[in-house]
Amino acid sequence: MTNTNKDSRSKRKKCLAYIIAGVIAQTIIIVLFVLLVMRIRNLKVRIDSVSVESHTYTNSSFTVKLNAEISVKNTNFGEFKFDDSTATISYNGTKVGEFTIIKSRAKFRSTKRFNVTVTATSAKVSTKYLLASDLNSGKLPLTSYAKLSGKVHLLMIFKKKKSAELSCSMAVNTKSQAIENLTCK
Repeated sequence: MTNTNKDSRSKRKKCLAYIIAGVIAQTIIIVLFVLLVMRIRNLKVRIDSVSVESHTYTNSSFTVKLNAEISVKNTNFGEFKFDDSTATISYNGTKVGEFTIIKSRAKFRSTKRFNVTVTATSAKVSTKYLLASDLNSGKLPLTSYAKLSGKVHLLMIFKKKKSAELSCSMAVNTKSQAIENLTCK
């Protein structure tokens, strides 16, 4: 009798040890999953391409209608839902145009692309002598800025507020109507 009690007690101890080892292994796997997969990465917003649709230039003023393709790159394992945002086009720090980035979402590990049209005009530019110099040189430097705010939804359980910034510079060639030196940070 004592031999069978010892055998059953030994089997219970082994079973308990296996259960504890399984729980520890699952905990390690869950912690690694959370640290590696569930980590929320930064989003990237860029202007991929810009084209001049129409233009009017004089010695000290301009009106340019631009078409731009904007991309929101989401490298997370959850979708990014962002709200409406206003983006600005500036010349030497003065806002010359603005456009709206409409509320949308970028699915997990994908890039959302959309087109926007903006009209930039020099009506608010106070440094006309500098503007005239740039227009005569044939290169009109412009910058753009926007901030997208929203939430990253991981596995439809976790929600984390994130924002992404668009900061690009470009030069409009007033002679060929082309966009040159388009760079985004």
